[in-house]
Amino acid sequence: MTRPATTAPVPTPRADRVSPALHLRPTGFGLAFLILILLTLVGCVNYGLSLGYGLTFLLGGVWVITAAQALRSARSLTLTVRPSGSVHAGQDAPLTVQAQAGGSGGALEVRLHAQGRELRAALHVPPEGAALTAAFPTTVRGPLSIRVRAHAQDRLGLWRVALPVPPAPLTLLVWPAPESPVPPVPVRAAPGVSGEGLRGPGDEEFAGLRPYQPGDSPRQVSWRHVARTGQLLTRETDAARGHATDLHWQDAPGDPEARASRLSAWAQHLSALGTPFALTLPGTHLKAAAGETHLHAALNALATVDPLPTAPGPARGAARLVSHAATLVVQATPPTLLALAVTLAPGALRHPVWITLLIILLLAHALARVLPRPGRTLDPLPVWLLALLAVGGAAALIATQGTLLGRDAGTAFLGLLIALKTAESRSSRDGRILILLGLFMTSTHYFYSQGPLAALHTLISAAFLLAAAPAWIAPVASGPASTPAAPGGEGRRAHLRDSLLGAGRLLALAAPLALVLFVLFPRPAGPLWQLPVQGQATTGLSNEITAGEYSNLAQNSAVAFRADFQGALPTPDERYWRGPVYEAYDGRTWRQVRSPGRTPSVDVTGPPLNYTLTLEPSGNPWLLALDVPLTVPDGAFLTNAFQAVTPRPVTTRRRVELQSRAARLGVQEDADRLAFDLQLPAGQNPRAVALATSWRSLNPEARVQAGLDLLRTGGFTYTLSPPLLPEQDRVDAFLFSSRQGFCEHYASAFAVLMRAAGLSARVVGGYQGGEQNGSYLIVRQQDAHAWTEIWLPGQGWVRVDPTAVVAPARVSAGLSTALTRPQAAAAAAPGPIKRLQLRLDAIQNRWNDLVVDYDGDRQSDLLTRAGLGGVGSTPYLLLLPTLIALTLLPALLLARRRARPTDPASRALHDLSVRLHLPRAPGETPTAYVTRAATQHPHLHAALQDVLNAYHAARYAPHPTPDTLTRLRRAVRNIRR
Repeated sequence: MTRPATTAPVPTPRADRVSPALHLRPTGFGLAFLILILLTLVGCVNYGLSLGYGLTFLLGGVWVITAAQALRSARSLTLTVRPSGSVHAGQDAPLTVQAQAGGSGGALEVRLHAQGRELRAALHVPPEGAALTAAFPTTVRGPLSIRVRAHAQDRLGLWRVALPVPPAPLTLLVWPAPESPVPPVPVRAAPGVSGEGLRGPGDEEFAGLRPYQPGDSPRQVSWRHVARTGQLLTRETDAARGHATDLHWQDAPGDPEARASRLSAWAQHLSALGTPFALTLPGTHLKAAAGETHLHAALNALATVDPLPTAPGPARGAARLVSHAATLVVQATPPTLLALAVTLAPGALRHPVWITLLIILLLAHALARVLPRPGRTLDPLPVWLLALLAVGGAAALIATQGTLLGRDAGTAFLGLLIALKTAESRSSRDGRILILLGLFMTSTHYFYSQGPLAALHTLISAAFLLAAAPAWIAPVASGPASTPAAPGGEGRRAHLRDSLLGAGRLLALAAPLALVLFVLFPRPAGPLWQLPVQGQATTGLSNEITAGEYSNLAQNSAVAFRADFQGALPTPDERYWRGPVYEAYDGRTWRQVRSPGRTPSVDVTGPPLNYTLTLEPSGNPWLLALDVPLTVPDGAFLTNAFQAVTPRPVTTRRRVELQSRAARLGVQEDADRLAFDLQLPAGQNPRAVALATSWRSLNPEARVQAGLDLLRTGGFTYTLSPPLLPEQDRVDAFLFSSRQGFCEHYASAFAVLMRAAGLSARVVGGYQGGEQNGSYLIVRQQDAHAWTEIWLPGQGWVRVDPTAVVAPARVSAGLSTALTRPQAAAAAAPGPIKRLQLRLDAIQNRWNDLVVDYDGDRQSDLLTRAGLGGVGSTPYLLLLPTLIALTLLPALLLARRRARPTDPASRALHDLSVRLHLPRAPGETPTAYVTRAATQHPHLHAALQDVLNAYHAARYAPHPTPDTLTRLRRAVRNIRR
């Protein structure tokens, strides 16, 4: 048996000594978590992901808050390490690691060092405490000194705090390994007992009387002597034990280790037979005796006989936990896979179907590997197959997307890599890598959407991933102070529920810090560096336009932009949002051109109209402004076709402030431009050219009116599905044959007619209309529209919308009304579903205004209005750390105070220690604690005794009632220092 071992409790600070300093350091996982935060922060800066800042700062708050949790855990955890059994050389020494959490719970990592080996044991410690059994390998007999190092961790394993442990190592004796098979035992009687039978404890004959000792059986008490003398005496009996064998060191041949091994085998053999034996070793002699106590004494003597053997060098991987890593993987994998499934779910709507199916199969295979399967197990996928899937997936994405660096291909490939990682995960390190990859994947969802639903999904994904992280620290204990084991399904569900609640509390504590940083953290004006994010949505307006272009776009109800007006909204006939201007025509397609001529004149005729556009990502540089934009944001400019353009394409949601005014454009226009806008392809559309040529005798306004009359009285129809037009003479086919078209058909045909009539004409693309929702307009892709501009002498460029002649409702009531009732003057009142949609859009618009569009300019405006003077000013530099400290104050207070126990009676005793500023020592009983407190505070002796009596009543009364706890709490409140 082992010599009584030195246990390793972590001392609790007492009132009469200074508390040891606690050293807080991040774990490897914590450093990787911090790197992830920095990477996502760089991504937010580079791509203007405003909502990504919120997630990044929330994770940063988690990183800080968990540091406080680790400190709190260190202040409450107490640790005891002791051997839990006997061990021979070559066997594993069982060690029991017990921990008490003081009511707060926590995570604990224990490292045991001996003979060049290291054992790492980790466990979750619930408020009621926990324990696990570890096995330390032994190789030689003799004293084994094990040095204990312990670290408290937060619930996620991001931080660790070194716990103070006794400087003296844990020492146990390792017995010599018995020789096998057992050689013949020497025949030698012990000196002084030759020919005599030994007797020992038994129940055969009376052996005498001795004083009574507590625990003696009443049947052994000599009641006759009690009656005579009044003194309790106990009868002793014995029985024959056979003959004793005398064992000597010299009886065993060979070196000292061989001798110790043989004597160990003889001693255990004789003890098993019940034969007494004596043992003579160099410097030690044990008298003849029998029984387990005598055997242990003999083995202890053999373990320490000189010379002691030298331990071999360190062996890698020799130390291990009885509950090995496989249990950890089995328990931690299901919640991790669930968290990853939640995180990857939106990809099913965006990625190719084959990617989604492959990810589902890989996640299902990873789950099947850890689920109990009676009689068989599922092997992991071979490395060559995983590599083949990765290379094949990358090649397929490059073939379909053209790159792996784009938004769509990059996020799809990242999801595939995460799924492949689950298929080969075998350790806690792999599991934590999956957690980090999942959090990074969560941030990439903001490339697609930054709406409230996207924010909610990423918050839920982060909560599930953070809830899965604690499972990779240690296996879940199946009960208080028990060896970790794989809990049943109900236990797993309860643990997941508790983990989710813990993750929710953690995120709630981090939210104030995240909010402060979201508002005050400096927002750079431009990216640090930026890779192209391909796959962004586009408006559909392009550098060229052909028949059918806008009719396809009109079936898309996605929002193109929203417009907030400072004053009254413009009337429907004023809602022409100017986009690209098309001037080059080849008979089929209209294209933009760059005219190097002079800037046309602008004669303002109306009051200013100020408004703010919230542009959705388009990938185009156009700012869709009302006719005519005169004031544009810094960095943007107006072309000589009066088109507002920004040098940087709109790849993310962007807010711009514009001003438009009614004006006469280009009264003084470049002659070369006017001549260019008269050109028509030779030989094309002879009937239309001949008709328009006949109008040249009319004045310019009459020519325009003649063209409109043709459309008004010619039986034309406004439709989204016009018949296909031939490659040649398309305008003739439209005007004199099909007579069915969408806005681009009418604008193109009218521009051709006007050029043939001798008037400079061009096509303008953009949007017309907008759905009113309170004080702003919603302009959708289906509002895309094309119209013409005709240059008239003395008037400049005049907007003429030929579509409005065929379907006036297109301008007055919108597209949907124009398709069914072309002559309607107004749209029908919205129904309940439409009103609900508008309400949701108002919420979305408000969300965009407050959160998504919060950039450096908005931040500067806010700081200026608050009187802080901007980023970097003295008030700003004073306010930022102050607010950060206030948001962290609850966590810091939580870290400094010890947690209150969950048991009501123990909690009351804890409150007493707080009132007295006198912490209880580990294992100190309430009676001992009250006695010590009364010694330091004699004037409180009676009040402390009342507390003790009330505690005993609440804890040990046969039938405790709520009144007993009330009495205990009242007694504690009566304590005044």
